[in-house]
Amino acid sequence: MTTSTDPTDIARFTRSSNDAPPARLGIRYDRDGRFLPEAGNTVVCHVRPGSIEEAALNAARARLTIMPEADHFAFTPVESLHVTLFQGILDTRRRAPFWPEDRPTETPVEAMTAHFAGRLESFTPRAPFVFRPVGLTPTGVVLEGAEDADRRALADWRDALADLFGYRHPDHDGYVFHVTFAYPVAWLPDDRLAAWRNVLADALADLVAATPVLRFAPPAFCRFADMCAFEPVRHLT
Repeated sequence: MTTSTDPTDIARFTRSSNDAPPARLGIRYDRDGRFLPEAGNTVVCHVRPGSIEEAALNAARARLTIMPEADHFAFTPVESLHVTLFQGILDTRRRAPFWPEDRPTETPVEAMTAHFAGRLESFTPRAPFVFRPVGLTPTGVVLEGAEDADRRALADWRDALADLFGYRHPDHDGYVFHVTFAYPVAWLPDDRLAAWRNVLADALADLVAATPVLRFAPPAFCRFADMCAFEPVRHLT
């Protein structure tokens, strides 16, 4: 079954749009919403503690956690909120083009993290950027660069990091920036789509009103054991 490629289309979370369980179920999290070990590294911009952005994002997230179907999703801790700038490697995804060709795929994640951190010592940070929220789905906020200059800066960062890390994901040029709130455990009943659309529309409007531009902490190369915490290894400033 083919689902919508529009990242803001929440119909893709319904039962009629899917003929298989969620892709990361049983790998990243279980049916009870508990997160499983899935080590890796990544370049992210954390939500700044105590910021307007943190308050606005937490308010939007809270609206989703009280929906009757909230148990259809595994919610990440609020302390883990971030936007991914560039995807590192995953212990559960050891193959091209998600792994540098010059490193054996059996290399331990810890060794890969040290390898990338060493390469980043000579990395020149690119221009700063900010985001704007353009959509809200049951799993989080869809973002894009706030202005043309921000979108160019984001592309420049991603190109430079791809060259340094030694690989490019298939979605490198079309990567959809987002802040993850949750992962789907089960698909939504189709008859609940309208209710979710209403709540999401209201929550997005409140988010945009509170912070039409989202400013995050500067990029940081991080390690993680699962999707609950992202520990900075090197700040890219």
